[in-house]
Amino acid sequence: MSDIKKAVLAYSGGLDTSVILKWLQDTYQCEVVTFTADLGQGEELEPARAKALKMGIKPENIFIDDLREEFVRDFVFPMFRANTVYEGEYLLGTSIARPLIAKRLIDITNLTGADAISHGATGKGNDQVRFELGAYALKPGIKIIAPWREWDLLSREKLMAYAEKNGIPVDMKHKQGGSPYSMDANLLHISFEGRHLEDPAAEAEESMWRWSVSPEKAPDAAEYLDLEFAHGDIVALNGNKLSPAQVLTKLNELGGKHGIGRLDLVENRYVGMKSRGCYETPGGTIMLKAHRAIESITLDREVAHLKDDLMPRYANMIYNGYWWSPERKALQTLIDHTQSCVNGWVRVKLYKGNVIVVGRDSKTDSLFDPTIATFEDDKGAYDQKDAGGFIKLNALRLRIAANLKNRK
Repeated sequence: MSDIKKAVLAYSGGLDTSVILKWLQDTYQCEVVTFTADLGQGEELEPARAKALKMGIKPENIFIDDLREEFVRDFVFPMFRANTVYEGEYLLGTSIARPLIAKRLIDITNLTGADAISHGATGKGNDQVRFELGAYALKPGIKIIAPWREWDLLSREKLMAYAEKNGIPVDMKHKQGGSPYSMDANLLHISFEGRHLEDPAAEAEESMWRWSVSPEKAPDAAEYLDLEFAHGDIVALNGNKLSPAQVLTKLNELGGKHGIGRLDLVENRYVGMKSRGCYETPGGTIMLKAHRAIESITLDREVAHLKDDLMPRYANMIYNGYWWSPERKALQTLIDHTQSCVNGWVRVKLYKGNVIVVGRDSKTDSLFDPTIATFEDDKGAYDQKDAGGFIKLNALRLRIAANLKNRK
């Protein structure tokens, strides 16, 4: 008999988590609480409630939570203040959702008196690490059940057989073979992995993409967009004040319309293997470009360079599941301090897969001084003779080294 009496399951209502629900009941003989998060994936979530009820879950043990505003406000926006990119390209759409899911799993554990959490992440992937590091950081004594590391149901065929044997409802798409891809979506992105994409030499099929048109089929006319920033976050589009989730929703719509934000990437997973995935991040792509543009006129040079130096470490923390770590929190404090002056507006042009910055200004915090930067007569604002001494001082060590070499 297991010492686990109640477990909170991260539950989507799909094949895998439906099998896990029944497997938990049979293997651990425990009461199960289901948690389904609305992170803006664009799917109807109420069917998950109906499936959970059909499988004997008490109504008070079914949690379906709208986390869209919290997701963007407390996770996506802070990440973008750092201009975060993993391995030069990936905007971390999946990675940044996991700490919020872990947080809510622990919240529900505390609310319901459960003594364990469970998830459907496989033993090959990054998500098991992210969920569990987050859970342990927030509740050190929590017990974690990871079925993919325990059971022998390691293929789709075995999962289907288990579902049929136990009367678990299976969607028609699963009976017919399911999607050719493993997909994960939230307000920041949608990812595609598996099957056809497991050959890194094979081009992704055009029919795969969900949120964006191909650049070739994007409108022939460019579209201009004004983004207003306050303390590093976008607060308005084209003069319209919007909530964080509304900002990202609108940027996704506009970016997808113009073929923006597609990425085909082979990334280095935390567990050691290389993995090929394709991603659509139209809103995030616009947001990153615009944020760097407003920082270009409001951040001190050395502060900007320091942020760029630290960004890869910050990106690795998020990718590797260390959102709740003391080092990420310390770095976030520094990043957020730099954003107090990142206020103003940026104008971008969206055109056939491209985000082109065409203007930026800050009435209160711009460090751009046209009287100094001008190529015309600056009326003595800058003494060009000063540059000679500056260059000689910076060349001194080079000259000393060269003289030594010439004497040998």
